[in-house]
Amino acid sequence: MSEAEFNLLLDAVRAAIEPVPEEEFVSRSWKFDVLLKAANDNEGAWPLLPFPDGWYAAC
Repeated sequence: MSEAEFNLLLDAVRAAIEPVPEEEFVSRSWKFDVLLKAANDNEGAWPLLPFPDGWYAAC
């Protein structure tokens, strides 16, 4: 295989695996008319529960 044939083969492989932009996906406008409610939303703040004496927490 000559160098020219090899370069043509590489170009063909690059073209075959190159991602094609999906115009429909890019041009689609994303609108959310309804505000979704979180699954864990209990509509109120939880009370603060202090740690027992001698207990500590770190994040």
